Amino acid sequence: MCDDIAKYDLDLSENEQLFMDKAFTYAKEALSAQEVPVGCIFVHNGEVIALGRNTVNETKNATRHAEMNCIDQVTNYCTLRNLNPTQIFKEIIVYVTVEPCIMCAAALYDLKVEKIVYGCQNDRFGGQSVFDVAAVLKPVTQLKGGYRSEEALSLLKDFYKGVNPNAPPSKAKVKK
Repeated sequence: MCDDIAKYDLDLSENEQLFMDKAFTYAKEALSAQEVPVGCIFVHNGEVIALGRNTVNETKNATRHAEMNCIDQVTNYCTLRNLNPTQIFKEIIVYVTVEPCIMCAAALYDLKVEKIVYGCQNDRFGGQSVFDVAAVLKPVTQLKGGYRSEEALSLLKDFYKGVNPNAPPSKAKVKK
């Protein structure tokens, strides 16, 4: 279904807008915590069952992207309710402020989530923009992007203006 993707479909329903609002709340929280400002919400049958933000710097674990944190929450949600996670993931709509990276896109496609709604493109690591994961995995997942992309980009720019306290020292040569 990814062949039918409308990359910049801004026509979101009122409910989709509310879920994206929540995702942006978590992106702003991430920025305040000196994390890459990505917020994410997983919705099942109209109910938020997972929410979060990047925690890479906080945990010192490069895989702790917002989407991965939410995947873990859904697994716990299913375990506590004795639900089949394979079925639940197929009925989930993901709302995320930035296009999922290659790693997260592959995970979400593999889980066969119903739909991913995202804000701005991820020009550095995007699972569609940089490397078309869908061309390899042939997912059933629908993709809808471009909602509040300027706002999402602005948050990213604000983060990259600052200094990442956990980044390794630059190896760029300094002019004398």
